[in-house]
Amino acid sequence: MRYVSTRGEAEPRDFAGVLMAGLAEDGGLFVPEAWPLIAADQWRTMRGLDYPTLAARLIAPFAAPSIDEPTLLGLARDAYAGFGHPAVAPLVQIDRNLFALELFHGPTLAFKDMAMQLLGRLFDHVLGESGARVTIVGATSGDTGSAAIAALCDRTCVDVAILHPQGRTSEVQRRQMTTVLASNISNIAVTGNFDDCQDLVKAMFADAPFRRELNLSAVNSINWARVAAQIPYYAYAALALGAPDREVAFAVPTGNFGNVLAAWAVRRMGLPVRALAIGANVNDILARFLAANDMSIRAVTPSLSPSMDIGVSSNFERLLFELLGRDAGRVRQIMTGFRTTGRMAVPDAAWREASALFSGVTLDDEAVIAAIRELHARTGYVAEPHSAIGIAAGEHLRATLPPEVAVVAAATAHPAKFPDAMERALGFRPPLPAALADLYEREERYVTADNDLGAIEALVRAHALRNAVPA
Repeated sequence: MRYVSTRGEAEPRDFAGVLMAGLAEDGGLFVPEAWPLIAADQWRTMRGLDYPTLAARLIAPFAAPSIDEPTLLGLARDAYAGFGHPAVAPLVQIDRNLFALELFHGPTLAFKDMAMQLLGRLFDHVLGESGARVTIVGATSGDTGSAAIAALCDRTCVDVAILHPQGRTSEVQRRQMTTVLASNISNIAVTGNFDDCQDLVKAMFADAPFRRELNLSAVNSINWARVAAQIPYYAYAALALGAPDREVAFAVPTGNFGNVLAAWAVRRMGLPVRALAIGANVNDILARFLAANDMSIRAVTPSLSPSMDIGVSSNFERLLFELLGRDAGRVRQIMTGFRTTGRMAVPDAAWREASALFSGVTLDDEAVIAAIRELHARTGYVAEPHSAIGIAAGEHLRATLPPEVAVVAAATAHPAKFPDAMERALGFRPPLPAALADLYEREERYVTADNDLGAIEALVRAHALRNAVPA
C-alpha cells in the first residue's frame, strides 16, 4: 500500500513512512493510493473473530508490505490485553435497533486508547527496526493527549510533547496528562483553544528545518495510522449485528472528523453502512456544513463536551479529496482559500454527495444535560456529554431509517472523566476506576506558554535535546 497527499505535492510513502511523517510536507494529509475492497464472503469469515485478530486482519492491507499480519496480530494482542472489558469494544443495547459501542475501556477511559495503544507499539516496531528516534508533537482537546502519553511514556526512542488549551479540558483530562512524570513526556498548556494548539502543531511540521532537526512525527488523527487503527471497531460492531447481510448506520460525536472518517472508511471497504450521523455541540462547523454548505470558522465556545470544542475539522480534508474525485489541485486551492478567508468553498455537487450520506445533530449544553437525564431515566444508561451527543445522533438516525437497519452510537468516554457535568445532570459523580482512584492526589508537571510558535518550538526543542543520546 502506498499513500499520497491530499494536496498532491508530497512524495508518496509506504505505511511506515506515513506513520513516521504524520503530516505531509505540502500541508496535506496522507490517504491510501487505493482503498482495499473486501467482498461480502470475506466479511462473513470475520464474524466471531476476537478484537485483536479482527484489527490485525483489517489493518494488514493498509500496513503491507511495511508490517505483515502476524506482526500486527502480536502488536494488537499486546495493545488490547490491558483493556477493562474482555470484548475490548462491547456493544450495549440502548433501545430497539439502537446500540452504544463502548470505546472507553482502555487505560485513559476514552476512545483514543483504541488507536493509541496500538500506535505506540507500531512506533516501537518501526523505530526498533530503523534505530531512529522521533519527537512526537500533538494537540489535544482533552483525550488524545492522555491516550498518547499512556501509550508512549518511558519508550526509549520517542520524545512526546503534548499541547493542550489551558483551562479548557476537564480536570480529570488534564491530570491524566500532567501526572505522568516520565522523562520523555512534556505537557505544554497553551493560552488559547484547541484550534490554536492544532495550528501550532501544523506550523511546526511546516517549519522544514525544525521538522528535520527533531525528526517530528504526530499522534493526532492527521496521522493516517490513527485513522487506520480506528477502522476495526466499526467493522467489529457491524459484523456483530449481522453485516454484511444487514445494513448498519453509525452516529459519532466528533469535532476533528477523524473518528467518523473511520466509520466512512468501513463503508468504502465494502460493509453496508446506510448512513452516518455527526453529533456536534455548539461548535458545530460540521453540522452547519451538512445542513447548508456552510463550512466557516467561528470562535470556539467552551462547553460541557470539551473534546469537541474544535472550530476546524482537519480530517474533513481527507473526505473532501474523495468528494472531488481525488483532485489534489482543487483540494489545495480550496484549503488555501479556507485559511485565507475562513470559509471553505466546497462545490455544491460535493456538498450534496456528502449530505446524502452524512447528517448532523447539534446539542447545546442544556440539551446535553437534558439528554443525559432522559436517557438515564428511560434506560438506566449513564452517558457522559460526548456519548450523550452521539446517542442523540443515533436516535435521530433511528427515527429516519427503516427498522431493519441497526444503529450504532459511539460512546467515546467514561462518565468519570466529566464529574462536574455528571453531577449537574444526575446528581452524582461517577467514581474513577481503581487504577485512577488517587488521580487528584498525584503530582502534576507541565509548563504554560503563550500561543507563539517560536516559544513553543523552543520548549519542544529543549525537551527533545535533553533526552537525546550524545553522539
